Amino acid sequence: MSQNDVPKKEYEKQLEIYNTELVKFQEWVKAKKLKVLVIFEGRDAAGKGGTIKALTAPLNPRSVRVTALPAPTEREQTQWYFQRYVDHLPAGGEIVVFDRSWYNRAGVERVMGFCTEEEYQEFARSVPEFERMLVRSGILLLKYWLSVSDEEQERRFQERLDTPAKRWKLSPMDLSARSRWVDYSKAKDAMLSFSHIPEAPWYEVPSDLKRAAHLNVIHHFLSQISYKDLTPEKLKLPKRQEAKDYVRPPLSSLNFIPQPWPRESTVQPEEPASKASSKSHKKHH
Repeated sequence: MSQNDVPKKEYEKQLEIYNTELVKFQEWVKAKKLKVLVIFEGRDAAGKGGTIKALTAPLNPRSVRVTALPAPTEREQTQWYFQRYVDHLPAGGEIVVFDRSWYNRAGVERVMGFCTEEEYQEFARSVPEFERMLVRSGILLLKYWLSVSDEEQERRFQERLDTPAKRWKLSPMDLSARSRWVDYSKAKDAMLSFSHIPEAPWYEVPSDLKRAAHLNVIHHFLSQISYKDLTPEKLKLPKRQEAKDYVRPPLSSLNFIPQPWPRESTVQPEEPASKASSKSHKKHH
């Protein structure tokens, strides 16, 4: 495999083509009342968020949603394990994307000891049957595992540590997972052994090259349903109503937001209000 990612211009050109196809795909799903469920799993910093963003960016949020559930509440911990996920399954005409899913039990919960051995074994027995039920109900279930190398994960973790805007992505749990790389590898292998079923197979996505991973996932996703182009005919805009006796209120009566842009390129970037007020506070003291 090439060590170079897809050039940015080529990536953007291909992504523009795929964006049009994704909109056609979604319109077909809506018209035929199809139910599409996509699961993204993988190690921390494998690129799940970026891939999901690339996949869903051009889609209409009214019928596509991304679900990333937090840790279960005390009440949810007493429920049937799959219960809180069922609420988020797609209805007819919808696409639902899980940014992590019920496979938490086979990964972080298993490795970090957040579930008992009995709970894990019950999950291993139940998940194939649960997913077969979903497929029999008419849901198209797609499961993607984003695979990142040890070296690339290390690089991305370091980038997050060095970049304030990305530092929030790292948690103590992520760092703990980093120190248990082999344990997670064993957990993934075990997970595949019982959940890679013909009705809902796992699809492996090499994700060291981010742009390539985005394009490859979208390409595969679009191939899973034979869809037709339902793009409506081009409409003709009607003539705008004439103002006649309507008089707009003066601009001075409107409450505009501050408008620092556009500005001359030579001007220094504006500091956030919090920093500016802090400096002003220090100056006056």
